[in-house]
Amino acid sequence: MIGLLFTGGTISMRIDPATGAAVPALGAAEILEQVPQLQAVADVETEDFSRLPGPHVTPDQMWRLARRAAAWLERPDIDGLVITHGTDTIEETAYLLDLVLTSDKPVVLVGAMRTVSDPSWDGPANLLAATRVAASPGARGQGVLVVMDDHIITARDVRKVHTESHGAFAAPEFGPLGVVDGGVVLFRRQACPRPAWRDSRADVGLRVGRLETRVGLLQAYTGIPAALVDAHAGGDTQGLAIVAFGRGNVPPALVPAVARAVDRGVLVTVSSRCLSGRVSARYGYEGGGLQLANAGALLVGELSGAKARLLQMAALGGTRDRAEAAAIMRAATA
Repeated sequence: MIGLLFTGGTISMRIDPATGAAVPALGAAEILEQVPQLQAVADVETEDFSRLPGPHVTPDQMWRLARRAAAWLERPDIDGLVITHGTDTIEETAYLLDLVLTSDKPVVLVGAMRTVSDPSWDGPANLLAATRVAASPGARGQGVLVVMDDHIITARDVRKVHTESHGAFAAPEFGPLGVVDGGVVLFRRQACPRPAWRDSRADVGLRVGRLETRVGLLQAYTGIPAALVDAHAGGDTQGLAIVAFGRGNVPPALVPAVARAVDRGVLVTVSSRCLSGRVSARYGYEGGGLQLANAGALLVGELSGAKARLLQMAALGGTRDRAEAAAIMRAATA
């Protein structure tokens, strides 16, 4: 039995004749009517969890979804889970679920780049492929996956690389785990192991008892003033994810501000704005990654800034000890 949780996104939208723009419209039953082939893949049970566009999804919404997904996965009759989602934030929700869910049962997120009103609606094909993956023995233990355009991509690696194309999702650094080819699920490599830490306060099926949502995100840009880091790291902020240039370098003015944030107890991570490659302490000039690391910031490999922010939320939610949270994050991004 495969559980299908419908949360919204373009897969559930149609064009409003009055405005010519896409709006939420379809529920689980209406979408499934368009995918009769699903019956030949697996027995399914559905739930209308929400009907949200991707940009309406918040960390709190992701957390509620994680708790609901954990409950589904605890059921002995459920072999896997498919979750429909808006594509604008699907990579973030997938990564958060990958961090906090403990089950090794397949969890697959899926969406669409076209609406039911478009002649090229890709929702049915994507949903069918995602269900095939969730029902595949090869998906067990692979962590949370995203299936779009017949490509199977890990939650950690997936990135949205185009605004509208059917092939909008890719894994720029390492490529997909596999594909769905003519209805056959093919895996060509294994996903990296998921983090192993566990919070004693966590509910069954979850790795942490809560998320620490007081974590900000800041994009570095040429000429950025240090005051912006001070502002983002002020108040009750617990963490700050900085999106840097290249290998993890920033304008020199930001380094003292990062050091001040760390001294105040704010957990600071550094990611790159590049689609591929890892950040590192390779550059030692003023503002280079080495200076940021020496100031106490964590360089988080190939994680995007958005995913580094979610990793902070999970790590800080699992422990109040900054050193332990930092150790969790280093292990998760090694």
